[in-house]
Amino acid sequence: MRRGTGPRWAARMYARTPAWAGILAVYVGARLITTGMLLAATNLSGAPGSRFGPHASLGTFVAGWDAQWYWYIAVYGYPRVLPLGADGHVTQNSWAFLPLYSWVSNVVGLPFGSAGWPVGAALVSLVAGYLCCLVLFRMMRGRIGRMAAVWTVVFFASGPLGALFQVGYAEMLNMLFLLLALDGLIRRRYVRLYPLIVLMGFTRPGVLAFALTLGLMLVLRWIRRNRDPLAAREIAHYLGLGALGIVVGFAWQVIAGIVTKNPDAYMETELSWRGFWMPDGGHAAFAPFDGWLTAMPYWAQLLGAPGWVGLAVLAVVLALFAWALIAGPGVRRLGPEIRFFGASYVLYLLAVFFPQSSTMRLLFPLTPLWGAVGWRRSWWLRGVVLALCIVLQWVWIANVYGMANTFWRVP
Repeated sequence: MRRGTGPRWAARMYARTPAWAGILAVYVGARLITTGMLLAATNLSGAPGSRFGPHASLGTFVAGWDAQWYWYIAVYGYPRVLPLGADGHVTQNSWAFLPLYSWVSNVVGLPFGSAGWPVGAALVSLVAGYLCCLVLFRMMRGRIGRMAAVWTVVFFASGPLGALFQVGYAEMLNMLFLLLALDGLIRRRYVRLYPLIVLMGFTRPGVLAFALTLGLMLVLRWIRRNRDPLAAREIAHYLGLGALGIVVGFAWQVIAGIVTKNPDAYMETELSWRGFWMPDGGHAAFAPFDGWLTAMPYWAQLLGAPGWVGLAVLAVVLALFAWALIAGPGVRRLGPEIRFFGASYVLYLLAVFFPQSSTMRLLFPLTPLWGAVGWRRSWWLRGVVLALCIVLQWVWIANVYGMANTFWRVP
């Protein structure tokens, strides 16, 4: 057989397969790999201090970690009185979690009886994940071609966070709404974005980043209006959608404040999670961008390096990311909508997030940038990236579900 014949033959065969069936085959294969890893991780769960104990199962993983909070919301709702610790500060509670995924999973799980919520949660994540793959393929096909779009889906479905497709986390449902919104923005189907913004805003934090994306796109369209006419109707949609995104982005804080009669209920709840890592218990007042400026020196010192090393690493990573968005040939092919969202979402994380063990999961909405890797037409490079994805997926699953016995193993 001539060199390269095998991959080209496989590509030609796949090209003849209906898109939905080909994506389904990729998705099922990826989920079988993840399931095998989760089963293997149950054998690691006997380690001293393991969160899940020596008798862990797929079911306990599905309902583990933050899934417990979503399940609690489905059963008990949200507290009207915020729980306080011995020091008088607000402690962790369900107001940190938005309700839509919990409610949808509860409805889907109703036919499965009293313990049906984990089943419903797993089904919602699985189905939403497959639909995400279809939307991602549709988005990428028009920008980088069919086979490159397929490879983008392969990397997404098999990536380091592959377990999120099968456990009780809201990321996959939120990703579906986000990808549909980005696809609608690319295709200039503005009307469909109104409900999607609301759905995103009550599934996972981050809709403010999409609002900023809309603002940046309006500026770009205005600059290019001589080449790409910008109708008054489109301006109205950009402004209306952006305003809706801002309102929805702050709505949960208002709702939490009204229900608990504490206007800072949501912010104090979020800050309580920092107590795991910070000497002050996470009780310092919130200030935009302060989380990263505080945490990076902390993590550097924890690893035995001077604090400034952490800030230097952050600066280098941000510089490389900015270069990739501005000049990276693969990223440029994805179009301004995806590039603007990538920049907006990273800016949002820098403004509000405190970097800790969940940082990789919080980067999950950057998924469309996989297209910059899928675009590369090198079979060996694609193979190396896929292998690396699977290895990193196992590392993540083994640590956060298998061993799960220390603060840096929180997903």
